[in-house]
Amino acid sequence: MEECALDTSIRTLGPCKLESRLPYRTWADDKSIQIFVDEELSEHKGEACVLSFEAAGPRKKLYFDSSRAKCAIVTCGGLCPGINDVIRAIVMEAYHAYKVPSIVGIPYGLEGFIPKYRHSLRELTPEVVADIHRFGGTILGSSRGPQSPEEIVDTLERCNVNALFVIGGDGTMKAALSISREIQSRGLKITVIGIPKTIDNDINFIPQSFGFETAVFKATEAIECAHTEACGTPNGIGLVRLMGRESGFIAARATLALKEVNFVLIPEAPFILEGEGGLLPALEERLRDRGHAVIVAAEGAGQHLLEHNAGTDASGNPVLGEIADLLRKEIHRYLNDREIEHSIKYIDPSYIIRSVPANANDKVYCGFLGQYAVHAAMAGRTDMVVAKLQDRYVHLPLQLVTRTRRKLNIYSDLWRAVLESTGQGMLKGMLPPE
Repeated sequence: MEECALDTSIRTLGPCKLESRLPYRTWADDKSIQIFVDEELSEHKGEACVLSFEAAGPRKKLYFDSSRAKCAIVTCGGLCPGINDVIRAIVMEAYHAYKVPSIVGIPYGLEGFIPKYRHSLRELTPEVVADIHRFGGTILGSSRGPQSPEEIVDTLERCNVNALFVIGGDGTMKAALSISREIQSRGLKITVIGIPKTIDNDINFIPQSFGFETAVFKATEAIECAHTEACGTPNGIGLVRLMGRESGFIAARATLALKEVNFVLIPEAPFILEGEGGLLPALEERLRDRGHAVIVAAEGAGQHLLEHNAGTDASGNPVLGEIADLLRKEIHRYLNDREIEHSIKYIDPSYIIRSVPANANDKVYCGFLGQYAVHAAMAGRTDMVVAKLQDRYVHLPLQLVTRTRRKLNIYSDLWRAVLESTGQGMLKGMLPPE
């Protein structure tokens, strides 16, 4: 198996000359982890390869004198289960393991760096973060939208920050890369470490982001409720809209977790409403056969059926049409035309799913991410994110994770399993072309 040509090297601020005082007997120095990467991650359809990654973990030699260092943490974008757990892990590791004297929280995302917003920085101590992992959301607040990298770096300079930890999704990682480039252009010695966060699980090269498992679990609760409602009325239809702008991972995983779903619609698999292989005839057949049905739709599904909107939101994402409104309207019309009595129960649990505390597995995951992020920062690594690949924690360059957004591969075993679970393989567009 040949190695891929992708560059996985990690930039450093300079040579590490200071002895670490951590009492460990195992170190990550010079460890290279070889990982088999399938075609979905390697970005080459039909190909698989082996990549070498720098191992995450503590180093014998440090770049920063941690007892004199200052760290900053910022959370950006939408909420996701586990953000507080990551914040807590960073603070506890920096304070207790490295004796970092000052860790500040930047309020309300990148806005917190910009003087005109007049947000006050928040000093984060073990006492402040002791119980935050019990709650959803982020104690620092968040915001969307770009801010000036020059003004952000001005604030980092004024505050004498040595290490910036950026928790966010695809757009946030791109912003982190811009901030790091501005830092580099000024010749400053400030490390930028990303912790990938996305409830849609769509960050490139990250097989599963933190909080995703929790989100899937909460989504199954909504699907179960939709199924109960659908079964309680003649020709009942439970319609659940889940998050997933460009990637249908939550919808697919929740469908597999709960076998009550009959149709799952995702952005990666276009579908038609009427005619041979259409959703509506298949739904009619399902109702005549079983008397109820459950449909799960990712928010970005079926955009080809909706009017195009050229606008973008604060994060620069295209404004989506509302697939749930279209489905409700078209289902009512289609079944009424055929004089089929029916009832649609619509559930949108989006903000519940993203606002809950992380489950036990995600809490463990978040703890590792926070600890490894601090190890990387103190060793002078920069322009990188901490990631978990095949149960190994590694360093990934920001350039790699921001190349594109990860999408569900409709040629994969995952999508095949979804089609087998729902039985919707008869729908046109759901199966990839031969």
